[in-house]
Amino acid sequence: MPVKRHQPVLITDAAEDPEREVRRREIRYVAMMLTRAACLIGAAWLVVARPPLWGLWAICCGSAMVLLPWFAVLIANDRPPKKRGEAATVPSPIRVERSLESAEHRTIEHE
Repeated sequence: MPVKRHQPVLITDAAEDPEREVRRREIRYVAMMLTRAACLIGAAWLVVARPPLWGLWAICCGSAMVLLPWFAVLIANDRPPKKRGEAATVPSPIRVERSLESAEHRTIEHE
């Protein structure tokens, strides 16, 4: 009977290390910008060499050169999704005021 492999058990709810997350996003950004540079070089070569269907390939490379920076910025600024129940809730001023009114306050007097 084959042994079933289970998913590893998550023992913490800690988020990824912020430095590792930023580094991972920087690597993605640089990789996309290098791809853009390769498209620029490829488009220049296509214009000079004029292989079959060079116009179509030049349009593809040109489109990639225009769209890749936009995608790179979007991906570089993206962060992992929040987990369920992690959303920040801002208390309304009315609720805070009412909770302050209803709570007992201890007064410390000094001489």
